[in-house]
Amino acid sequence: MRWILLALLGCSSVTPMDAAEPSIQFVRGDGVLGIRRGDVEVARYVFQDKLVPRPYFADVKTPSGIQVTRRHPPQKDQDATDHVGLHTGIWLSFGDLSGCDYWRLKARTEHVRFSEEPTGGPGRGTFAVVNRYLTADGQGTVAEETCQYVIRATPHGYLLEMTSEFRPGDVELVFGDQEEMGLGIRVATALNVDRKLGGRLLDSAGRRNGAEVWGKTADWCDYAGLQQGPDGVRWVGMTVLAGPDNFRRCWSHARDYGFLAMNPFGRQAFTKQEPSRIVVARGETLKLRYGVAIHESPTEADYHPAAIYQDFAGQTAASPK
Repeated sequence: MRWILLALLGCSSVTPMDAAEPSIQFVRGDGVLGIRRGDVEVARYVFQDKLVPRPYFADVKTPSGIQVTRRHPPQKDQDATDHVGLHTGIWLSFGDLSGCDYWRLKARTEHVRFSEEPTGGPGRGTFAVVNRYLTADGQGTVAEETCQYVIRATPHGYLLEMTSEFRPGDVELVFGDQEEMGLGIRVATALNVDRKLGGRLLDSAGRRNGAEVWGKTADWCDYAGLQQGPDGVRWVGMTVLAGPDNFRRCWSHARDYGFLAMNPFGRQAFTKQEPSRIVVARGETLKLRYGVAIHESPTEADYHPAAIYQDFAGQTAASPK
């Protein structure tokens, strides 16, 4: 899965960057991969955590260091403290995978290895991982996932792209129908819509905030607002991008308290229509592609999520290794 780190830019963002483009670099630690854009650590990919049994991105920041995901763990009196351990920053997970619940941490998603070692360079960095989705008792394998991540520097920040391929484990693999499926983000508390601090949700059809966005299909959703940074007040946020080559368009599980997930599986959950049941037989695979654009600009008018989506949609998804 050619996965995610997130991007931003204006209409000019789709043009090539010059030789001064910032370097993307990685710093390996104990169960954690630090991700740097230039001189700033902009995210941590946590692949081993005793308290959260699945990989995730935490403490995601803009190029100037403004936090756009909720702090992990959340800090009392500064952050909303609901869904601790579940809403870790950016994550891909599933509430019903062959009857097992990985979203609510009732079954473990195990990091097996890096199938492609983290490699950085001017304007771009990559790595790939293999994950195993274990049965609830930990004794069997429900699925194996190979996920490729590409991080691209952009004029307004960076784009985290992810492409995941899922293969059945011991038996056929079934993706069920729930709201809690797909790619999720939890924004910094100050960006929440219901905090009335300037945060807002916007989707590709122009709908705004949870009441309008929830349960609708969209190519992208942007969760953003004004925040104080080292260089003054900036428009910052994250745009979640759904790959146009996914098997189905995503519904938006959007909440004003700072949560958003893009989910192609929840047909009944969102529309009350026939339940979705996506079966992957032995020897077959299912591919999912997402992106998250992390962006920072002087004003909202300087950032154009539709242009970012067009750039993302035009990229060729790499085959996970």
